[in-house]
Amino acid sequence: MIVKNRQNKSTKNVAKPELYIVEEEAELLPFLLDTLSNRSRNSVKSILTRGQVYVNGEVITKHNFQLEPGYKISIEKNIVAKAASFTGLKIVHEDDDIIVIEKESGLLSISSPKEKSLTAYKQLMTYVQKINPKNRVFVVHRLDRDTSGVMMFAKSEKVKLKLQNSWKDIVEERAYIALVEGVIKKQEGTITSWLKESKTLKMYSSSNPNDGQHAVTHYQKIQSNTNFTLLNVHLETGRKNQIRVHMEDIGHPIVGDKKYGSKVNPISRLGLHAKTLAFKHPTTDEIMRFESNTPKSFFDSSK
Repeated sequence: MIVKNRQNKSTKNVAKPELYIVEEEAELLPFLLDTLSNRSRNSVKSILTRGQVYVNGEVITKHNFQLEPGYKISIEKNIVAKAASFTGLKIVHEDDDIIVIEKESGLLSISSPKEKSLTAYKQLMTYVQKINPKNRVFVVHRLDRDTSGVMMFAKSEKVKLKLQNSWKDIVEERAYIALVEGVIKKQEGTITSWLKESKTLKMYSSSNPNDGQHAVTHYQKIQSNTNFTLLNVHLETGRKNQIRVHMEDIGHPIVGDKKYGSKVNPISRLGLHAKTLAFKHPTTDEIMRFESNTPKSFFDSSK
């Protein structure tokens, strides 16, 4: 099969699609396998399933789609699952090693005794196994059910272990936006304690050194009114419910967080959003940064 490669040179921050012209009749998958010979069959099938392949300007995911001479094939560089359907999440980045998503408030990261089907993990597992039944996803870290924002999954156990074992070195920044009750007068501050879990599965702070897991939370004030304060929160450590516990510790629980002392909920959800996740890619060492827009209700409630 003869293929003319018309790949565009990419410009800064803009990933141009790869462009090809079909010279002979062929089915789409064999054409792509021949054209992208440097990729594995599984990787090429992933590109198709994610809706990255355009034929004459239209997304085509059918493997045996018939190509005719003169057809124009373009392959989008930005790996996002355009052809997949999810509930409560969207994929913002995917490659051969990781998947980064934006999770909505109300969706579990992984299953619980009460919910085993509609989780981020289950939906992503179903998605990757449509490409190859042997594919899997692996949990790297979690967001609470009612926390929205950016989170990451690994696509192999090897990558998962590398991320988890080197989390402090790999993660460059992990930032949250928190809407809390009351007025925090200090412009910024740091909360340090040792976190332990009670028999009722509630986390609590201990001031005794080494009495639990060491937890450090930094915060900066964004804005406030007489009832609420909006904070930018950076985690130095990533413990279970860390921000929620620390906000209760200083007398300013997160809005909507009854478990940790909240009395009001004007936004009808938990006032916690994972805004930024920046890290070194586990395979390429490239610095990757993902940001999720803060819910408008957070700003409106703290004006």
